Amino acid sequence: MPNWPILSVITFLPLVGALLIMLCVRGEGKLQEKAAQQIALWVSLATFVISLLTLKYFDPANTGFQLVENLVWIPAYKIAYIKGVDGISVWFVIISTFLTPICVLSAIGGVHKRVKEFMIALLLLESMMVGVFTSLDFVLFYLFFEGILIPMFLIIGIWGGEKRTYAAYKFFLYTFLGSVLMLVAIFAMVQHVGTTDMRAMIGAGFPKEMAVWLWLAFFASFAVKTPMWPFHTWLPYAHVEAPTAGSVILAGVLLKMGGYGFIRIAVQMLPEASVKFAPLVIGLSLIAIIYTSLVALAQSDMKKLIAYSSVAHMGYVTLGIFSFNQPGLDGAMMVMLSHTFVSAALFLCVGVVYDRLHTRDIARYGGMAHNMPKYALVFMLFMLASVGLPGTSGFVGEFLSMQGAYLANSWYAFIAATGVVLGAAYMLWLYRRLFYGDLTKDDVRAMPDLNAREYAMFLPLLALVLWIGIYPAPFRNVFAPTAEKILSDTLKLAGGSHG
Repeated sequence: MPNWPILSVITFLPLVGALLIMLCVRGEGKLQEKAAQQIALWVSLATFVISLLTLKYFDPANTGFQLVENLVWIPAYKIAYIKGVDGISVWFVIISTFLTPICVLSAIGGVHKRVKEFMIALLLLESMMVGVFTSLDFVLFYLFFEGILIPMFLIIGIWGGEKRTYAAYKFFLYTFLGSVLMLVAIFAMVQHVGTTDMRAMIGAGFPKEMAVWLWLAFFASFAVKTPMWPFHTWLPYAHVEAPTAGSVILAGVLLKMGGYGFIRIAVQMLPEASVKFAPLVIGLSLIAIIYTSLVALAQSDMKKLIAYSSVAHMGYVTLGIFSFNQPGLDGAMMVMLSHTFVSAALFLCVGVVYDRLHTRDIARYGGMAHNMPKYALVFMLFMLASVGLPGTSGFVGEFLSMQGAYLANSWYAFIAATGVVLGAAYMLWLYRRLFYGDLTKDDVRAMPDLNAREYAMFLPLLALVLWIGIYPAPFRNVFAPTAEKILSDTLKLAGGSHG
């Protein structure tokens, strides 16, 4: 065990980077922009390297919270500064720190106004994301959970597309309204248990009627964040208008906060209510998988198509979690990990051509395999991973999630499998429109292939997609014992098995 507060360092190092940019980079100009980009890149890389130490010090066999930091913060109200990770949250910390340097790299080519402020917003966002996944005090958790809204609102609202103001407000209002209900639920739970320590809430045994209302309040918040159908309508707007780096963080990490919240709070703290409402969640998940896949088929905007595919993929996450069996929960975690890398890469792929042609309209492209063969290959690999081709990360998660659904009810698996077919349809349709056919448009013909900066963005993502697809054991071994413990405790407290 380290004798230094590793989780606090990972949480607040990006804030130090943001302060450095504020204090050291004065004025406007190319040199100042470059300095801000370099500071953001090196600070985010350092944060990622330090975050890897959490895996080094982490013992997967220990299903409790590890690397715990505990400081009394506001003793009068028993509010403490408590941080810690378990097998579930440790991966989310790693993906948050992993994606930030990639976002900085994408912004170096894609953001040309107020560069200094954009880098500060990105680093601030990283601090908040790590804070959410490492907080074990409810007040601290809520502060970070809500704190994410501010930099993300600014990233969409200042650096977004034409309808950025509408998209930013829609994102803010949807997520904020859900979180207000969560705050009320937190007050009720703290009143009942007598502490804000989240560890004390697990197994606290809330009265049945109270647990139902608490669960519904948390559901409102996490269903919007995930996002589940029909709470998903903010997502396509936010994705389409956000700059590439904003879309990457939004799809890669922010959506996972919903899945993480369901596991950490809904399932662990309110097991009876979670089992009671499982049919509702599964029903909404199956609708999301089919409906948003059909909507994706009708899109003419690349980003909107990938945004709707994200809603469909997150349907497999909630389906897996609420199947209440080991393959289902393992599948949900694998889908979340895979989706982080695959959706981030697909949004980066869109960013590559958007930086060159400044349009996301699918019809404006065509025949790009002729003049951008390397880009066509990279896009194809990530597209196949999104479809769930065996040998890619997408297959492992979806297979396990559907196995969990099958064990709960064979019809669930049948309906979910339809989503896989539809997913293949819209992704292959997109690929054909972009890369095949004659290269007739002069501006498309003039676009250069991938450059060194873009290779640096894609190669780590590609390596992870293939690694998880071919050999997922190192990833699963970290979270599986914790997932198993959560599942057995939940079913025990909920009174018997489910499905």
